[in-house]
Amino acid sequence: MEAAGINAAVALEHHDDHEHHGPPPANRSSRVDTELLGMMLFIISEIMVFGAFFTAYFFIRFVAEGAAWFPFQGNELPVAIAGMNTAILLSSSLTMHWAQTSVKNGNRFGLKAGMLLTSLLGAAFLSIQINEYVNIGFAPQEFAQATIFYGLTGLHGAHVFIGLTLLVMVTVRAFRGHFSPEHHHGVEVPGIYWHFVDVMWIVVYTTIYIL
Repeated sequence: MEAAGINAAVALEHHDDHEHHGPPPANRSSRVDTELLGMMLFIISEIMVFGAFFTAYFFIRFVAEGAAWFPFQGNELPVAIAGMNTAILLSSSLTMHWAQTSVKNGNRFGLKAGMLLTSLLGAAFLSIQINEYVNIGFAPQEFAQATIFYGLTGLHGAHVFIGLTLLVMVTVRAFRGHFSPEHHHGVEVPGIYWHFVDVMWIVVYTTIYIL
């Protein structure tokens, strides 16, 4: 009986070894987190959307015969105001990075201050852009150049609004004591989106206002 028990135990051990044969399960740190992967895929899709609008811009700017960019029919773009808005948005990217770095280092003051400043700068950007629309002097349906201008800047403004909504939610959670060095995806993922919004604005501003 004892020999039979030993043989059964050996057979079970061999069976377990056979079941676990092969490479070990992948380490969690060697794989992309689902939240980050989802955000990266979303950003790729948004780049394609912006690409469609830029295609229309380049068609008007360089392909369509007789179509000139601004100044057009006495209308000009507020380059200086847009430049100030660009500085505001770039500053918000710095404060966002501060918040991301702070939460990873356990600096709660830096997290809260960085998120609050980022939210305020994002709100300032949107306010200035809305004021620009009110005082610019032409409507989107008046000519093709106006349509593309409003289309590209408005598309970006919509992304800023979405990002600002996320930032406000993160800021509220930060002041309630959420997030830690071990659990900070709630800050990192919206931060990646906000950096994307900032980079895309540089492209929009350079293309629409400067070139």
